[in-house]
This record gives sequence, C-alpha cells and structure tokens, in this order.
Amino acid sequence: MENSSPYREGLPITSTSKSERRTRSKSLQTSIPSIFLAFFSCVAWLYVAGRLWQDAENRTLLANLLKKNSGQRPKVLTVEDKLMVLGCKDLERKIVEAEMELTLAKSQGFLKSQLKQSGSSSGKRLLAVIGVYTGFGSRLKRNVFRGSWMPKGDAMKKLEERGVVIRFVIGRSANRGDSLDRKIDEENRSTKDFLILEGHEEAEEELPKKAKFFFSTAVQNWDADFYVKVDDNIDLDLEGLIELLESRRSQDSAYVGCMKSGVVVAEEGKPWYEPEWWKFGDEKSYFRHASGSLFILSKNLAWYININSVSLKTYAYDDTSVGSWMMGLQATYIDDTRLCCSSSRQGNIVLPCRLFEIFALGIIRANLSKICIMRYY
Repeated sequence: MENSSPYREGLPITSTSKSERRTRSKSLQTSIPSIFLAFFSCVAWLYVAGRLWQDAENRTLLANLLKKNSGQRPKVLTVEDKLMVLGCKDLERKIVEAEMELTLAKSQGFLKSQLKQSGSSSGKRLLAVIGVYTGFGSRLKRNVFRGSWMPKGDAMKKLEERGVVIRFVIGRSANRGDSLDRKIDEENRSTKDFLILEGHEEAEEELPKKAKFFFSTAVQNWDADFYVKVDDNIDLDLEGLIELLESRRSQDSAYVGCMKSGVVVAEEGKPWYEPEWWKFGDEKSYFRHASGSLFILSKNLAWYININSVSLKTYAYDDTSVGSWMMGLQATYIDDTRLCCSSSRQGNIVLPCRLFEIFALGIIRANLSKICIMRYY
C-alpha cells in the first residue's frame, strides 16, 4: 500500500505541470503581439513628437526672420528718398547754389570779359539777342535774310554797338563731324553770324528741346535785357522790333508775343498732333502761350530756363513747351498783335493778315505798321 502511494501522488503533479505549461504558452503567445504593438506605438509617438518639435522650430525660425526683417520691408520711394539713397541730394543742392551764385554774378556784371568776347565792346548790357532758327538745308533762306532785314559785315557790327545781336541758331548733326557740321563751320568762319548749340541734335523731332538750348546758351554768352526767338520763314521790321523792346526795357518777367490758345489734336497722323494730349484735360485745350514764329523773354525768364533746363518738360512743339514753363512763374503775359506773323497769299504776293495802327503815348500814328510777315519759300 505504501509502495503504491507515490505513484498515486505523482498523477496530480504531472497534470498540474502540463496545465502550467499550457498557461505559459498562451500568455507568451498573447504577450508577443502586445510587445510589437507597444513598440510600434512608441515609434509612432516618437515620429509624431519629432515632427511637432520640428514644426515648432520652423515656426520659431520664421517668426524670428519676420521680426528681424520687419523694419526692412520695401516701401514706395519718393524722388527725395531716391536722391538720398543715391547720395545725390547734397550734390544737387550745391549745384543749384552754384548756379544761383553764377546768375547773381552775371547780373551784377562780374563777367565783363565774356561780354566783350560776345560782341559788346563797351561792356554795357545789350538790349536784345535775336536767335533765328535755321537748319542744315536752309542756306538759301539764310542768304535771303542777310540780303534783307538782317545786316551783315560792318552793318552787323554797328547794330551790335547799338545793343542788338542777331545769330542764326543751329545744333549739331546726329553724326558729329560729318559733312553737315563741316559746312556749317565753314559758313560760320565766313559770316560769323551763327550760334552753334553743341549739346543739341538738329532734328525735327528735337525742335522743342532747341528752345532750352538756345535760351541757356544765349544767357551764358550775352548779358541782355531780352532774348528773342524767330523762325526762319518770316521777314522782320527790325527797327519796329527794336522800338518795341526799348518800350518794354524796364519791365521784368516779360513774356511777349502773339498770344493764342487752341484745341489739342489727339488723333495721330493729323497736323499738330500732340502725343501727350491726355495731360491737357477733358476739354483738350492748350493753355495761353505765345505763337512760335516770334516771341520774347526777358532776362530773368531766360535765366530760369537755363538753371532748370534739365528738369523742364517739353511737348510736341516749342511754343507750347515754353508756354508750359511760363505758367509756373510770375511772368507778365504781353499779347502784342504786332508780333502776329500770320499771313495770307494772293498769287505770288504775301500779305500780312493783320494791319493795325500803333498807339503810343496817346498819339495815333497815321501809317499802318508791321513787325513781321511770314514768307513762303
């Protein structure tokens, strides 16, 4: 009996060990997926945390860059800002001051040596400088002028002694030094009656700019009370013009001419087309200005053009360009019908459109007079 008891007691022990092994295997099988799941959860958490950290760093970096560059954002620059950036503001001020000092020096007669070289042997201020616009192909017109109202030789010198200088005004060829320039230089050596604008290109499309060069060059070379622009297709009563200028000699800021206005031509291809017509308002009408055939500026107005020539705006024609410059000044507009050079034509005879009596000091002169007649060539 005692020998059989160990066998009996061993049965439950064997069955218990088997059940424990099954329980362990089941728990092992259950724990493996849990481990993998926990591992992948950790990896996913680390990935998400890393991305969140990286995004936070990027946001911080961008915020710092924006904060750093907030004071350097681009803005709309004015002309004065650009001048400051370029370092030109002080230079511009010094140039203007120097030009004003030069103007004052000339007005006070400190440049008498230049006036002697320019034809005023006495050093006195001239009455007028008359500039007759001409071109490369206008030698015939110049010869006609020299044989009619415009003196030449000794007569020209005597006229300059009276205080009146007359010069043909011309620029340079687009091809500097070509045959056109050489012919003008040769003619000038013979006649000595040219004012050659070295900085101006003589071309039809550059005509409005010619006024700036003429008045600027004239005031730099001659000290006169008046500066007169004349086209090369009119005849002048020179003595009548001198009389007119003498009567206005004490008047400053005089802008004298045949004053007119008119419709701005906005259709391209038509005569007198104005490319910048839109600047003249809805009614498209020109402001009051002197006709371009003949007009007169007093000394201070001519000096204004000289000093500000770089910034003065030009339009399609010289008369409207000069008129626009005068609008911003305290200029005295003088509408003198004696300077209206319009003409009519009957056969081969050219007649002045306007005949009129001259009223001076309350005396009516019996004879009808003119100062200019337009000539047809």
